[in-house]
Amino acid sequence: MTQSTGTAYDVIVLGAGPVGENIADRAVRGGLTAVLVEHELVGGECSYWACMPSKALLRPAEAVRAARQVGGASQAVTGALDVPAVLARRDSFTNDWSDAGQVEWVEGAGISLIRGHGALTGVREVTVTAAGGGTTVLTARHAVAVATGTDAAVPDIDGLRAARPWTSREATSARKVPGSLAIIGGGVVATEMATAYAGFGTKVTVIARSGLLGGMEPFAGELVAAALRERGATVLLGTATTRVTRTADGVEIQTGDGATITAEEVLVATGRTPRTGGIGLETVGLTPGDWITTDDTMRVPGSDWLYAAGDVTHRALLTHQGKYQARAAGDVIAARAAGAPVSDAPWGTHVATADHRAVPQVVFTDPQVASVGLTAAAAREAGHQVRVVDYEIGRVAGASLHADGYAGTARMVVDEQREVVLGVTFAGPDVAELLQSATIAVVGEVPLARLWHAVPAYPTVSEIWLRLLETYGRPTR
Repeated sequence: MTQSTGTAYDVIVLGAGPVGENIADRAVRGGLTAVLVEHELVGGECSYWACMPSKALLRPAEAVRAARQVGGASQAVTGALDVPAVLARRDSFTNDWSDAGQVEWVEGAGISLIRGHGALTGVREVTVTAAGGGTTVLTARHAVAVATGTDAAVPDIDGLRAARPWTSREATSARKVPGSLAIIGGGVVATEMATAYAGFGTKVTVIARSGLLGGMEPFAGELVAAALRERGATVLLGTATTRVTRTADGVEIQTGDGATITAEEVLVATGRTPRTGGIGLETVGLTPGDWITTDDTMRVPGSDWLYAAGDVTHRALLTHQGKYQARAAGDVIAARAAGAPVSDAPWGTHVATADHRAVPQVVFTDPQVASVGLTAAAAREAGHQVRVVDYEIGRVAGASLHADGYAGTARMVVDEQREVVLGVTFAGPDVAELLQSATIAVVGEVPLARLWHAVPAYPTVSEIWLRLLETYGRPTR
């Protein structure tokens, strides 16, 4: 094994996914030099095995269903979904799992790239081991940032690991569609992949220990479960998986109630674990395999040079939120390096305040679920005096034009003492595009009295805002 002393950079970033790219980009924009260290594909999980390919798999069937919900258009929809064409379109979004385009962007942004596995080996020091075995020692003048993301969690279920289950990676990169698929889990990955594969004609069985989409408003999971069943999927709620066995024909799954489920493949979608093993955390007093705790500037407490952002922090396991954290981290590293003022008060330039109470999320099932801020239960648990306002979206004129028989629900959670919105959840066709207005209301703490003056255009689905406000009643102050 050969070892060489590498160049010193202002910032070293472990992980070249969207979070790492944004840290490096913001640091470079702030006048620093930065290097990305990556042992897989530049662009990370989101580009090749998560956000992009999963949504590419979901959209075609969603578009067909949307057309079938509009009289006049429905008569024009004939034939079945062209699954090979769907997979080919998915491949176009992943560039057939080539990162050449992402590497070109990195180079154009003035960011250096080193291929290999990076690990902390000292204060502001990273040792990179290349695939061929050679090592390079890098030093950082100002900061090292960890943006290594997460891996799919495989729970300790009897026989599961030996059964070679799919994780989200296999589900989003599959080259052919199985005739039947069992899915263990009830969260976002489980429900999105159940929606996608049911749309392909696969016989889908979802096995969830509790309900679907736990942590969101209960009606969201109920609507998604009903839609999956309507499309022929079997949804087993409150059901534990006790054993999984790989057979010559596929898999057999035993459940806690004594049932046996057979399928060609099994997808385990039960959460994520931090990708922090083998990156040298022990050299800085942290525990390998654990989540990395940071302050709101994304700096690790007790250090003046170590930062982390994205899923690895467990603050909000969402690409857009990780990129938001990355922008704060890159900017504050540059500010501290220059001795410039740091704006670290809540909602300041250099902090990721929204992580705590204003996180937007879309579940791209059909119906979609879009939420931001606190659920009613979370708001009450946080000690707020809460009023909950629900309204059926299908009663809005724009929704009835959007789709025949439009079915969906909106919920607004209001802080009664301040008369501001704490959280909003929409569940229904195409509600993702309603989310940004809700996010602005929550982040800006816009008083309800002022929201009355934000007049929604008629006839659009956005008129749901007026109906929620009318249901609440006009504030008197």
